[in-house]
Parts: sequence; structure tokens; C-alpha cells
Amino acid sequence: MAGSTTLNHDLLSHGVAQCDLYEIRWHGRGGQGAISSAQMLAQAAYYAGFRGVTSAPTFGAERRGAPVTASTRLSPTPLRFFSQIVSPDIVIVLDDTLMECADATGGLKPDGWLIINSRKTPEQLGLSGALRIATADATRIAIENDLEVAGSVIVNTAMLGAFARATGLVTLDNIGEAIGHKFAPALAKRNFDAARMTFEQTIVGAYGNA
Repeated sequence: MAGSTTLNHDLLSHGVAQCDLYEIRWHGRGGQGAISSAQMLAQAAYYAGFRGVTSAPTFGAERRGAPVTASTRLSPTPLRFFSQIVSPDIVIVLDDTLMECADATGGLKPDGWLIINSRKTPEQLGLSGALRIATADATRIAIENDLEVAGSVIVNTAMLGAFARATGLVTLDNIGEAIGHKFAPALAKRNFDAARMTFEQTIVGAYGNA
């Protein structure tokens, strides 16, 4: 799938305001693929026309089941810094139990996006504050696409679809190209199908832009 070489300004106006830097923080558990998803998002964004893209784990190595944080930065121009993200524009939560124990919304900017893997709707989460919230049942979708490894459901590529739906910063084609460069064809198809299904089923809350 071919990626765009220039930023899609129609998509940008759909989800988030245009700016010179987008800082994204990922929260997951070891084995869910948070670090890999941060990398794939950076690659997808490059295909979308961003020329400054970085990704990094924030806290240590990815141990199965332990809370893991990763980050992605996107900019239309090259980036020359790699500091820890303190005040993200967007937070992506791969496991909704981390909302209670990992301070997932800590530092999130006013009107920032909170994108959560959850069976609940944004309204059912009962969160307060100036947040834009989107939810998707990425766990169910990943299971439907046979994305389980050693008992862990791998939701990272599914949540890339939720990110695309909520923010408009990348397209499904951009995600498909990033996935295709990471996985063998058969596995790439299952991962892209999960991303596409999640994109289609993501619920954008009242503070978001449907």
C-alpha cells in the first residue's frame, strides 16, 4: 500500500489541530506490543509525510505483564531531541486496567486525545476534564484475527487503527505499509485486518470529532 509523501491536511483537520510537534505516549503491559506499536506509528507517519519521527521505550525493557510506557514524536520537520515526553498531546492505552494503576492521563494536555482499548464507550468511562476520548474493543478484534502469542492478546496493531480514526494524523494505507514492512505477508494481513476493523469500530466521544 503506497504512503503519501505530503501531509494530508483534510485528515489533520478531522481529529487534531495542526501543530509543529505531536507527542504521543503509549501505555501497555509487556507482551502487548506497546514498544513495537510506537515504532510502527513512527514509520506510518513517515509514509504520511512527517519528516521528523522518533519512537522510544520510556521505562526499561518490555517484560511480559509489567506496565510498559513508550513514546512517539511526529513533526513535519526533522527532530533533534529525544527527551522523555512529560505533557503528551495524545495518550494511547492498550490495557484499560492501567487507567487505575499507571496514571495514564498524567500530563495529558487540555483537549488532548485519550484513546483506550476498552469495551466501554467514552461516556461509560466516566472520565472528567477537557479530554477528547475514543474507545475500541481491540482485544476482541485481535482475538477474532488470531493475534495471540503465548497466551497474550496482541492489540498493538489494532490500536493503530483506533489512532488513525480518532486523530486523522495517518491513514489506514500508511498503517498498512508500516505493518507490511514489519511482518511476513500472511501475518501482515491479519494485523492489517485488525487495524482496519478497529478503525471502523472505534467510538469517538462527545469531546472528539466524529
